[in-house]
Amino acid sequence: MSVLLQVSDPHFGTERPPVVEALAALARQQRPDLLVLSGDITQRARPAQFQAARSFMDRLGVPLLAVPGNHDIPLLDVWTRLRRPYARHVAAFGSELEPVHTSPDLMVVGVNTTRARRYKHGEVSGLQIDRVARTLAGARAEQLRVVVVHQPVAVTHPEDLPNRLRGHVAALQRWAAAGADLVMGGHIHLPFVMALPGLARPMWAVQAGTAVSSRVRKGAPNSVSLLRWGADAPQGGCLIEQWDFAAAEPAFVRVAATVVRPARLWTREAGPCATMLPIHPDTPDTPC
Repeated sequence: MSVLLQVSDPHFGTERPPVVEALAALARQQRPDLLVLSGDITQRARPAQFQAARSFMDRLGVPLLAVPGNHDIPLLDVWTRLRRPYARHVAAFGSELEPVHTSPDLMVVGVNTTRARRYKHGEVSGLQIDRVARTLAGARAEQLRVVVVHQPVAVTHPEDLPNRLRGHVAALQRWAAAGADLVMGGHIHLPFVMALPGLARPMWAVQAGTAVSSRVRKGAPNSVSLLRWGADAPQGGCLIEQWDFAAAEPAFVRVAATVVRPARLWTREAGPCATMLPIHPDTPDTPC
């Protein structure tokens, strides 16, 4: 079984030290095979903030796939933003802005959805959509196929509609047909798992909250996502867990778990399914 830890929107420069230490403890406990960093790594794209973020990721000792967020492009340094928008990200996390990770259990494809001139709102181009689809087409049946963006492809609150990724409709249609299972994102600091309707095959959006920043959303504490997938994964599908920071512990604790079953796993009798699992033994399962 492979374990993937999604850390999004840490906004280094606004990090909360107790939460940072709790996240390090969670990583030591869970021992993920891959850490996905889905953007807004820093608050203002300053060199010291990138250095702090890189130092923390190195502490975890986990293979890393990182894509930039809009906060990782300098806002106030206009010359750098327009001429060398990713120079500081590249110095900290390498020259590949759209990395791909492959292992026996996983294919994870990063997409740079930021635009220096647009700053806040994200976009995916036709060329990017095609590149991701071609990569996904080469996946093996046993690999969970994950696309990583920064801005969300789906939202749960009307006020978040303007934050959706530009070009997401065409991207989801093409990526679903090419075999994607999950699209992971951040940006809105709100964690959830959502089935994406109207596609050629079942696909889910997995959104993570802000991992360690003080810039939490009302009602949504610091949180990260853990995915478990493989031949011996629980419940025979992909287990997606939401872990929130609990100040009383202080530690990250599991607060929600969802099993999703990619199309190649479901039968005609069972159908495609996303099942919420109980966190406490006395809580009943929510049916598909």
